[in-house]
Amino acid sequence: MSISIVRTVAELRRTEAAWRSEGLKVAVVPTMGTLHEGHLSLVRAALERADRVIVTLFVNPKQFNSAADLAAYPRTEHEDATKLAPLGAHILYVPDGAEMYPDGFATTVSVGGVSEGLCGAFRPGHFDGVATVVAKLFLQTGADLAFFGEKDFQQLHVVRRLARDLDIPIDIVACPTVREEDSLAMSSRNVRLSPSERQVAPKLAEILFEAAARIAGRAPVDATLDEARAAIAAAGFARIEYLELRAEED
Repeated sequence: MSISIVRTVAELRRTEAAWRSEGLKVAVVPTMGTLHEGHLSLVRAALERADRVIVTLFVNPKQFNSAADLAAYPRTEHEDATKLAPLGAHILYVPDGAEMYPDGFATTVSVGGVSEGLCGAFRPGHFDGVATVVAKLFLQTGADLAFFGEKDFQQLHVVRRLARDLDIPIDIVACPTVREEDSLAMSSRNVRLSPSERQVAPKLAEILFEAAARIAGRAPVDATLDEARAAIAAAGFARIEYLELRAEED
């Protein structure tokens, strides 16, 4: 079993138009590749809700703050296609940079409010890059449903606001974070952790879950967050960018 690989917008739209003529519901799962079980869980969820599923694979240069980080990002198209084939996904859409951002491309999609603070404060321009490529993928695929993981929670809210504000007729479906056996959230970037970093990384979830449970039990918020910050530092994390308590929609 294999998956059909599409590399151009024109070919993608021809296929999507044929599906539409049959009255089929289409879902998209946007990714940057190096697929893991978290991505595959999104694909399975999409297959349960839609007749046809498009998985996109595009390492988006506009959401990287560092050229070195972009260059180091893993690219594993063949392995990704091999993982997707037995699931039954219908298309792996793999545009190159020129297809996504042709010469003269001059548009940036910026989502205010929800993209500010948290990760946005430490990665200037990142969410503009995310919003721009996601808007293009929504329009290129014409999908009815889009599946995103809750791991990147701020990104999820940026995407929801984008679709709502631009009247893009697509339902955003959030799926639970998938974790390793030691509670580390699955991420394509985990392969870049050194052995010592990989050993320390799961402690973050342990500390955050404990702090959340204490706050849910009415422990003082500020004191609990201060203790969590101290525990994160003591666990061996080199730097804490932020640790805040937010309402789900805030």
